[in-house]
Amino acid sequence: MKKKNCCTDDYGIVINVLLLAMRLAVGILMLTHGVDKMGKIIEGDFSFADPIGIGQELSLMLAAFAEFFCSILIIIGYKSRLAALPLIFTMLVALLIAHSDDSIFDHTNILLYIFSYAILAFLGGGKYSLTYYLEQKDT
Repeated sequence: MKKKNCCTDDYGIVINVLLLAMRLAVGILMLTHGVDKMGKIIEGDFSFADPIGIGQELSLMLAAFAEFFCSILIIIGYKSRLAALPLIFTMLVALLIAHSDDSIFDHTNILLYIFSYAILAFLGGGKYSLTYYLEQKDT
């Protein structure tokens, strides 16, 4: 009896290659933001925006978690569906709260991240992901 994959599916070669390319692109690009935030934490500089009223330190730590650790999970394709959720939330906060006074056209990159992470949340990491590899070994 073949075990059904909980977090990814095999969609065929073209879709799987495109999911891999998207994971690598958005993961690496977002990781650059996460590295900056992790650097601030390591240096002990917790000055950061507090867009949802939970404190600068916690806001920074949550943003760093999403942008650094979840980006790494996206890149390697481990639990991509779950890893995309904190990134979607972080980008929505950036778009709707932190930059709400700006024109939406000034933040097309945030919109691209949101749509990319939404696609990953729905489709998973695809066949060329660590989750797929690990789950296929169990079958």
